[in-house]
Amino acid sequence: MVNIIEYKNFKSLGENKDKKQIILTHTSRYINDYLQSLKYRHNGDYNKIPNYVIGRDGKILQLLGNEDYSQIFKKPEIDNKSIIISLENLGWVQKEPLTNHYVNWIGDIYNGEVFERKWRDYYFWQPYTKEQIDSLVKLCNKIFEETTIQNQFIGHNTKITDFHKYEGLLTRSNYDVSFTDVSPAFNFEDFIKKIENE
Repeated sequence: MVNIIEYKNFKSLGENKDKKQIILTHTSRYINDYLQSLKYRHNGDYNKIPNYVIGRDGKILQLLGNEDYSQIFKKPEIDNKSIIISLENLGWVQKEPLTNHYVNWIGDIYNGEVFERKWRDYYFWQPYTKEQIDSLVKLCNKIFEETTIQNQFIGHNTKITDFHKYEGLLTRSNYDVSFTDVSPAFNFEDFIKKIENE
């Protein structure tokens, strides 16, 4: 069973029953800051809203319904046919000189373990949690059961061609090299095993 908390304080730009993709992204900030930015940015008229957000504790928040869409990509041919799941994660972080901590792109302090791998000009990444991945597996399988989205996954985070033709699960970084979500800290092998065995 999937425990989903409805957090529907947001408006969609429209509905489309014929979704083709689930796209994984991350918040690039802590979840409370992320939700506040979605709510108050542009005087409450911000329209880059994911359908779901999964916290580091594994809690799933539903911001929009599965048929709803917003403008995450600002490209209707992607936005209208996608369900967006955003994982709470700072993404890339950098070591602060003469300190024991890291900071993200807006200066949030991070004191935890980092995943090290050079990718897209960055070296250090906040790991995703086991609780997040377990919740993501359950949520994706639920979406596969309730929609016509095919249960298949690209299985990596590098750019692909013809992404608009793919039906199934992708990451935002599959669309363009300017995106770093999901990061190399995401364990694709583990996720694929879990989603196949769920």
